Amino acid sequence: MKVTKNLVRKLREEQLMSKAELARKARVSAHTIDRIEEGMECRIDTKRKIILALGYDLSERRKVFPEDEDTVRRYAGKSKRKSRKSSSGKSRSSSAGASGSSSSSTEARTSR
Repeated sequence: MKVTKNLVRKLREEQLMSKAELARKARVSAHTIDRIEEGMECRIDTKRKIILALGYDLSERRKVFPEDEDTVRRYAGKSKRKSRKSSSGKSRSSSAGASGSSSSSTEARTSR
C-alpha cells in the first residue's frame, strides 16, 4: 500500500466537518475517509467525490490532493483511449440495434 500526502483532514477540519458528514456528502464510507486521511491510495472516482464534497471544483484538485498530478495524467491518457473505442463501438451497435429493431417492428406490423 502506497502512502500519499493529501489535505483531506486539514480541509475537512477547517470546514468544521466530521468524517461521517464528509462521507455522507461524498457518498463513500467513513472508513474510506479514514484511510484516505491516513494517506492510503484510493480510486480517482473516490477522489473526485471527495473534492466535490469539500466544495472544490475538479480543476482545484491539487488543493486537496497535491501529489496527484502524475496519477491524473496517467488516468486521463487511458480514459481518452478507452472513450474513443467505446464511443465508436456503442454508436455502431446502437445504430445497428435501432435499424434491427425497426425492421422487426415493421415485420410485426405487416404480419398482423
